[in-house]
Amino acid sequence: MNWQEAQGADVQKIDRFLFEHIQTSMFPLANLRDFGLRGSDPRAVNLWTLGEGPRAVFGITNEGMVLPQCPECSDEVLSHAIRLIRGRKLFGLAAEATQAGRIMQLAGWEDRPATLNSDEPGFSLDLNRLVMPDATGAKLVPLDELHRSITVGWRQDYLIEAMGFDPERAQPQAQKDIAVYIERDSHRALLMDNQLVGMTGFNSRLPEVVQIGGVYTPPDFRGHGYARLAVALHLREAHSNGATRAVLFAASDAAARAYIAIGFRPAGHYSLILFKNPEDTA
Repeated sequence: MNWQEAQGADVQKIDRFLFEHIQTSMFPLANLRDFGLRGSDPRAVNLWTLGEGPRAVFGITNEGMVLPQCPECSDEVLSHAIRLIRGRKLFGLAAEATQAGRIMQLAGWEDRPATLNSDEPGFSLDLNRLVMPDATGAKLVPLDELHRSITVGWRQDYLIEAMGFDPERAQPQAQKDIAVYIERDSHRALLMDNQLVGMTGFNSRLPEVVQIGGVYTPPDFRGHGYARLAVALHLREAHSNGATRAVLFAASDAAARAYIAIGFRPAGHYSLILFKNPEDTA
């Protein structure tokens, strides 16, 4: 059985398949819905499918992020998929952890320099079961209400601390990220008694499901529960707008404890790999 390049007529079936595996499919599904199949945006996806169902999907964005959902693929089938993207820019890989490990090995990318190579525990929450912390004195505000230098600075620090970026690369990337967050209205800042104490957001968002990402608390404000409060308030907002589920991947034990405290439960593992030289080819 061979991989077939996805066509417009396949999008509905692909959407349905990815939604069935939503815990580890938010990136490809949100990119497909938001930017389209073979669109012009850097995050638009190029997809191949396997079988009539389909039973597997293999994708790469224009900027080079590999996004597979291949839960039952053999090594031979995965190797064939990897050959389909040879010669394209390779920004990184985001996938269910077992799949990611196999792809890294089969593609020969294990020794490729990376700014981030993490295997993180996943969590899921039915938003009807959200546990709200005490929100006295708390307020979420859109990022466009803040001076851009504050949020760009926070994002730059996040990229360096959590994702291993060097400062020269982090600064322009932070500016780009904040511009996108404001355009998409995807992130919020938390004020406690009118003092800015952190940021939260959704790095992927569907009408039914949101994926939390980019949560940041400056060092001086850590240890007070602000991260979980910001996330909970943002999830309450998403729930009021129709979302029924949230997913995330925790980068640390402290983050995992914060998410469990507001109702999240473990749900598999996820790998995120960002290569150091994204202009290099697969």
